[in-house]
Amino acid sequence: MTKALEQAFQEASKLPASEQDVLAEAILAEVCAEEEWEKLLSSSPDVLERLADEALAEHRAGRTQPLDPEQL
Repeated sequence: MTKALEQAFQEASKLPASEQDVLAEAILAEVCAEEEWEKLLSSSPDVLERLADEALAEHRAGRTQPLDPEQL
């Protein structure tokens, strides 16, 4: 375990139990989502390339908008 993760867990341990459970669920969901992406992309290496091509085609067709971080 990295020092940063250890520190994060140490700080999280100070939270009420209910908030710790919410945080744990969020971490587990993120780890599982990352694993799913890895499986998807490794089983079909051309998937990411196809998605990128689709995004570029939409951009060229004028169907995209600039990202405004202030509106996130």
